Amino acid sequence: MKYIVILGDGMADEPLAELGGRTPLEYAEKPNMDRIAREGRCGMLRTVPTGFEPGSDVANLSILGYDPRTSYTGRGPLEAASMGIDLGEGEMAYRCNLVAIRDGVMEDFNAGHISSAEGAELLCDLDVALGGDARVYPGISYRNLMVVPGARGAVTTPPHDIVGQPVTAFLPRGDDAELLLDCMERAREVFADHPVNRRRLAEGKTPATDIWPWSGGRRPSIAPFREKYGLSGGVISAVDLLSGIARLAGMEVIHVPGATGFIDTDYEAKARYAVDALDRLDFVYMHVEAPDEAGHMGSVEEKVRAIERLDEAIGIVLDRPDTTVAVLPDHPTPIRCKTHTADPVPFAVLGKGRDDVAAFSEREAKGGSFGLLQAPEFLSMLFSP
Repeated sequence: MKYIVILGDGMADEPLAELGGRTPLEYAEKPNMDRIAREGRCGMLRTVPTGFEPGSDVANLSILGYDPRTSYTGRGPLEAASMGIDLGEGEMAYRCNLVAIRDGVMEDFNAGHISSAEGAELLCDLDVALGGDARVYPGISYRNLMVVPGARGAVTTPPHDIVGQPVTAFLPRGDDAELLLDCMERAREVFADHPVNRRRLAEGKTPATDIWPWSGGRRPSIAPFREKYGLSGGVISAVDLLSGIARLAGMEVIHVPGATGFIDTDYEAKARYAVDALDRLDFVYMHVEAPDEAGHMGSVEEKVRAIERLDEAIGIVLDRPDTTVAVLPDHPTPIRCKTHTADPVPFAVLGKGRDDVAAFSEREAKGGSFGLLQAPEFLSMLFSP
């Protein structure tokens, strides 16, 4: 038997007046997700333990069976692992967004989805300006990394949580705050009249005015996936966070041309690569970021479109025989608040029996025969005879 989990990041939501009181999942045309629910079994999954911020880091670790209470140190070190950065003794890695702050307000947490090449150009010059006090590493688009030697930690806030709000109350606090704030100031100076930003302004695009470090931590300890489950596994994602979890767990990182980590990703290519990977692997975790990005944008239309495009790709997966298929979000990203919440998410599994649920949605899944599960139990359930 082969297994695949299809993860629509941030896909769950709340009923919306503009959709006639339906959620995007209820409104979207998604015959393949509905088939998985109708011919399989459903339930709800609590992916964020009490006391944790509702992020994709914590939620995806949980779904893969790693309890955040023992395996999570921060988002930064997971992304460092993806980038091949081996954290040394005393070093901490912080996620480092390129952002746009105007008049003290967080205008855009991703600097207009700045390109990876533009981000690399900015960070190369910033790295020189930091003079070794910290090191910055370009990632994908706005998602970059800062490594701080001799770090002790800081209290930080994800920038996507404070769009439209004054940033003063959310600046870093704690032991590393002075250094982080100094790095942020030097970035502001480097970026102020940088050629990248001059070009972006000339093209009518949002400039990257600042960096925003957040979710720092040291290298975590994660048990190898094969030792944990006795199965080989791989991860498909355009997001460094997921690739980092895969590397730390000894899973194959499956690279897909056309995967962008945004709403323009190649959904069908991801599905084709997932099916092909099952010829050599027992399990594939196919992560799609697009619904989450649409949620952060506050765009109902883009979220519905992302769900529908993902559903079309799922049809490719369902054509593969002898495969247990599960579909779920990692957390809700409601249009209303444009950020993550910790509410349980719906899931559906085809290949583990059948119940009376007729369609895949938040409301329908509450009546599923699995009931409410804790996320670290999910894969053990999926792989059970």
